[in-house]
Amino acid sequence: MAKKDTAVSSYAAKDIQVLEGLEAVRRRPGMYVGGTDVKALHHLVYEVVDNSIDEALAGSCDRIDVILHKDDSVTVEDNGRGIPVDLHPEKKKPALEIVMTVLHAGGKFGGGGYKVSGGLHGVGVSAVNALSEWCEVEVQRDGKVHAQRYERGAPTGPVKVIGKTSPDKTGTKTKFKFDRKIFKDEGATYRFETLVQRFREMAFVTRGVTIDLLDERDGRAMTFYFEGGITSFVRFLNRNREVLHPVVHVEREIEGTGIEVALQYTDAYAESVYSFANTINTIDGGTHLTGMRAAITRTINDYARKAGLLKDADPNFSGDDTREGMTAIVSIKHRDPQFESQTKVKLMNAEVQTQVQQVLGDAFNVFLEENPKAGRAIVQKCLTSARARDAAKKARDLVIRKSALESLTLPGKLADCSERDPNKCELYIVEGDSAGGSAKQGRDRHFQAILPLRGKILNTERARLDKILGNNEVKALISALGTGIGEGFDLEGLRYGRIIIMTDADVDGSHIRTLLLTFFFRYMAELIEAGHLFIAQPPLFRIAYKSKVQYAYNEGERDKVLKGLDGGADKASISRYKGLGEMNPQQLWETTMDPAHRTLMQVTVEDAAVADRTFDMLMGEAVPPRKRFIQTHAKDVRNLDI
Repeated sequence: MAKKDTAVSSYAAKDIQVLEGLEAVRRRPGMYVGGTDVKALHHLVYEVVDNSIDEALAGSCDRIDVILHKDDSVTVEDNGRGIPVDLHPEKKKPALEIVMTVLHAGGKFGGGGYKVSGGLHGVGVSAVNALSEWCEVEVQRDGKVHAQRYERGAPTGPVKVIGKTSPDKTGTKTKFKFDRKIFKDEGATYRFETLVQRFREMAFVTRGVTIDLLDERDGRAMTFYFEGGITSFVRFLNRNREVLHPVVHVEREIEGTGIEVALQYTDAYAESVYSFANTINTIDGGTHLTGMRAAITRTINDYARKAGLLKDADPNFSGDDTREGMTAIVSIKHRDPQFESQTKVKLMNAEVQTQVQQVLGDAFNVFLEENPKAGRAIVQKCLTSARARDAAKKARDLVIRKSALESLTLPGKLADCSERDPNKCELYIVEGDSAGGSAKQGRDRHFQAILPLRGKILNTERARLDKILGNNEVKALISALGTGIGEGFDLEGLRYGRIIIMTDADVDGSHIRTLLLTFFFRYMAELIEAGHLFIAQPPLFRIAYKSKVQYAYNEGERDKVLKGLDGGADKASISRYKGLGEMNPQQLWETTMDPAHRTLMQVTVEDAAVADRTFDMLMGEAVPPRKRFIQTHAKDVRNLDI
């Protein structure tokens, strides 16, 4: 017994160095997981799952289970080789403990343990451990189950054998609970939808792996497995679009870099492109994306010239022309990827650009030569796009010239505010003149401006920029915002810090809101990314009882208010607002516009792919998916404005 005590105390003494390393993570979490917000919370899960994906890339794992528990702890289990538990030759500690407690320790540096991996900085799982209130790891290896527990990164005891298992059974199970001392936001919790999106992507780019996600908080569960890899991914993204040809797919290894690209052109006007490096979604792109785009533009121009579809006098297609309506995925596997930061959103390896360009250029050229019908359809799409872009440029120049001549006059229908500091100003975009009238009278003129829009604004999903710029409602909106549009968009010119969409709570209002969101998403995405776009939440009910008036924003709130009337619920007068125009200016101010009492919902592009697909489905020409979506979500419609 005495011997065991000595082991524990000497363990703590040796551990001082380790704690210093992890203390840095606790002091500066932003450097390791990108911050302490909800996004960083999800990043903890990704770091652990990335390690299991690395095992899958090494051909040693085909199953990953992720469980969200009711107490906000998370379990990630895989059937990989299991983290080694034997003593490290230099550190004289079990490898498991070193992996969990030392930054930059792992099987990914010498090149022996992994050929390619996603959790590349070797800080992943130890950073998760450092930022967790507690963490428990179980490893199945050599017929035994080994375990160790940590609290805020420090082991609570040595690695122990806690059971037996069959000799051929291996794997790692990590259970951790994020530390509320670090992630201080009370409401911070995991979002099922966010994890679904990430795991779906991981399963697409790691062919043959099954990822199971279970949320014990509400019983939701999903399984991801895609035999077709990124070809399936492109088909999935294009499932509501009209496609021009089968998916073009190429997979090749060049100078040790694995390169895989899948692409397909559709009848849409937007480009949907996603890039991955070692299964990690590089949302800011990088050299692999640049290489793919360069290959596509060059190959289409060469083919169009050779086939006589571009005449000698015609200029080459621009990159924008060749990418209109294209859905493409580029996924690379690299031994030593360089990222811009620990959160791995941009790939920096210079050689990858040339490698992707070469591999895709050769394959795409062969495809166009062998499929002249598809080749002509793609070039035709580019020609139409080039003409439309030219028309849009002329229309945009005309708008700019006209504005310059009229010394940047604002639209007549805009009721502007007196404040000149954009950060303090708000623009309410309101449907219809009656609501606009109420809003103009009810607002605080000092910092709130009102822009009423008449009728339905153009469906921007199905129209090109030249047509959009000809629409009077859109013109008014662009000139009121002051940012310009498309290539000339400049956030510096923004005249209002908050742009608030205020529409009725009915189906029409919902449609107009979706149209506006589509417009901002397509042509002013930076506005959303910078956090300037909001949706106002007008109440659905006005409840008057005796001399007291209360408002309810949904049916649940209405019932709550009625319950609290102590038996007077039968005598209360309840009116349901069909539209904003039914409220008098004072009511509109009190419920929807007064910063002290209103509820605003911030619009985020947390998930551009989902937004893209939803807009595509709701605004596109394919009717069955839209019908399915409406039937599925019909029960939620009454809660649209919560």
